[in-house]
Amino acid sequence: MPKLTIDGKEIEVAPGTNLIEAARALDIEVPHYCYHPGLSVAGQCRLCMVDIEKAPRPTIACNTVATDGMVVWTQTERVLETRKSIMEFHLINHPLDCPVCDQAGECWLQIYYMKHGLYDPRMVDEKVHKPKAVPLGPHVILDAERCILCSRCVRFCDEVTATGELGIFDRGDRSEIGLFPGRELDNKYSGNVVDICPVGALTDRDFRFQVRVWYLDAAKSICPGCARGCNIEVHVNRRRPHHAQGRRVARLKPRFNAAVNKWWICDDGRYGFGFVDDGSRLRSPLQREGGQQLPVAWDEAIAGVAGALTAHPPAETGVIASPKMANEDLFALRRVLDRRGVTQVGFAVRPRVPGDEDKLLIRADKNPNTRGAELIGLGGDTAAILAAARARRIRCLWIFGHDLLDAGWPEAETRAALGAVETLIWSGTNANATSALARWVLPSAAWVERDGTFTNFEGRVQRFRAAVDQLGEALPDWEILGRVLTALGEPTLAARAEHWFRELGRSVPAFAGMTYQSIGDTGQMVGATREAARA
Repeated sequence: MPKLTIDGKEIEVAPGTNLIEAARALDIEVPHYCYHPGLSVAGQCRLCMVDIEKAPRPTIACNTVATDGMVVWTQTERVLETRKSIMEFHLINHPLDCPVCDQAGECWLQIYYMKHGLYDPRMVDEKVHKPKAVPLGPHVILDAERCILCSRCVRFCDEVTATGELGIFDRGDRSEIGLFPGRELDNKYSGNVVDICPVGALTDRDFRFQVRVWYLDAAKSICPGCARGCNIEVHVNRRRPHHAQGRRVARLKPRFNAAVNKWWICDDGRYGFGFVDDGSRLRSPLQREGGQQLPVAWDEAIAGVAGALTAHPPAETGVIASPKMANEDLFALRRVLDRRGVTQVGFAVRPRVPGDEDKLLIRADKNPNTRGAELIGLGGDTAAILAAARARRIRCLWIFGHDLLDAGWPEAETRAALGAVETLIWSGTNANATSALARWVLPSAAWVERDGTFTNFEGRVQRFRAAVDQLGEALPDWEILGRVLTALGEPTLAARAEHWFRELGRSVPAFAGMTYQSIGDTGQMVGATREAARA
C-alpha cells in the first residue's frame, strides 16, 4: 500500500486512491467541482490543483493516483493563486442569481468563492446569456446560465443509469448541458442529478421556491418505499406553514451508505412522502356509531379495542399486520397476540399492481420491513384469514395499514369478508376505503414522526429518527399496542421505541444483542445473516 505525505501528514492508502480521497482521509479538503467518487474522472473543472514535490507545475488531484513516497502540498502560494484564477474563470459568465436560486446556502460556487476566490473582477464585457428555467423532465429543471459544465449529470446518466439522456452541446463559452433530440430526463433516478450538481444549474421542480435551505432541519432516516431500505435525510421546514394542511417535510435527500444505496435513491422514494401531510391523514381515534365514525378519546378507543379482543375467543380473532410497520411495532403486536393466544396472523397482501425491480436499487417488494416481519414470526396466510372471515369463523379482525379493497383480491369477496366480522379494527396513517368500514380506527404516526427500525431484504437492521412532530393525536404503533397490552392486564413494558427494541433483542434470536447504539447510522446485519455469512 502506498505511503505518502500531504501537508506534512503521513498516510497510507489503498492502491489506486487519488489525491482528493487521500487528502479527505486526513480531513484535508481539496476543492473540486467535476470530481465525484461515484463517477468516472473527467478532470474538467481544474479546481483541485495541488503541488507535488519535484513537479514543475500544479497538478489536478482528481486524476493523480497516490504513489509511495509522494509529497503533496495543498496550500502553497502557487496553488492558492491558481485556485483563485480558476474561480474567476468559472464565474466569468455566471449570473448573479443567488437571491432567487434554490441552491443558495449549499452552492459550491458560493462556498469556494469565499474560501478560494475573493478576487477583484476584471470582466467588463456583457456576460453570455443562455436558456433559463428549462424543464428537462418531470422532476428536474435547468438553468443553463448557472452551469459550469462539470459534466457530473452527463456522466451519471451515462454510467449509473445507462440511459444517456444528457450531453454537452456547442463549443467554448457557448457550450450548454442539454437533452439529446427526442429525449426527456425521466429515468427512475433522475433526481440524483440535482443532488450531484455543485451549483444551481439543475434544481428540483418539487422543491423549487419552497423554502431556503438555511430554514431546514435534517434527520437521518430510511426510505420506506421498498425493501432496499435506502439511507436518506429528511429535510424539514422549521418555518411552519400558515395553513393546517401545509407541507412540513420539504424534501428527502440520499444519505451515503456504501453497503446499501451508496450516494443514490430512486425518484419513487424521493417523492413518495406526500402522504405524510396529505389531507387524508388520521388525526384522532374514531369509533363507528350509528353509521358514522366519530372522534373519541384515546382511553375510550384503547378500552374498546381491548374489550373486543377479550370478548372474542382467540380462535375467532384474526390480525393482518403490515410489512410497513417498524420492528418495534411488530414486536409489540406479537406481545399482544401472545397475551391473547391469537394465531391467525398474516402480513403479506398481494398488491394490485406488481412492483418493478432493477439491478441498481429498486426492489419489487414495496415494503421496508418484510424481512423483519418474517424474523419476528408474523408470517401467515392473509388470504386464508379473509376466507375465514367470509365464513364467519373470524369475528374480530384487526388490520394494520392495508387498504384491502385496493389490493390484488376480488373486491366483492374482500368486502364480504370485512362485512362479515362483528368487530373490525383498523390502524394506520391515512384514511382509506377499508378504514371507512371499521368500528375502531386508530391513527398511527408516520415514519418521519417517530423513532424505529426496519430490516431490509438483506437482513440489515437500520434506524430511522423522528423529524417532525406527530400529527394531531397520532401515536406510534408500538405505543398504541403498549396501551392495549396494559388494558389487557400486562404492566406497561416500555415508554420509548428504544426500550421495545431492547426487548426485541432479548426475545428474538435474529436480533440478539442489538441496540440502537450498535446499529449506528449505517445498520447492522441480523444474527442469522451474520452466521450465514461466516458459513
